[in-house]
Amino acid sequence: MNNVDHIGIAVSSLEEALLLYTKQLGMTHIKTERVASQGVNVAFIDAGNIKLELLEPASPDSSIARFIQKRGPGIHHIAYSVKDIETRIAEVKSQGIETIGDVPVQGAGGARIAFMHPRSTGGVLMELCDKGEGEA
Repeated sequence: MNNVDHIGIAVSSLEEALLLYTKQLGMTHIKTERVASQGVNVAFIDAGNIKLELLEPASPDSSIARFIQKRGPGIHHIAYSVKDIETRIAEVKSQGIETIGDVPVQGAGGARIAFMHPRSTGGVLMELCDKGEGEA
């Protein structure tokens, strides 16, 4: 892993969360986008030394909606920058870490992503995030 790319935070409402992070806490909203393949609306926040990814369910059957129903809003995952995500997936699997899916999928910001299952990572959902050449 190269570094922490971002921390994902599940929120019920991007509008309300953006008020907290930008107006009340003074952080900078970078952009918002919809990631249809993940069923989520995402707002990127510049928190100074790290990015935050606010995740709002775009549909009631999305994984973020299920997360909020089960656990409530809060920290959802930690994402690590990687290069050559396919190789990295194979490496973590060879170390006995269970992945959620065997191939990367399209994530927010054009990144290719894959998740490591929390039952293999001490209860923390971890994301591998490959933004392409020179961006990890």
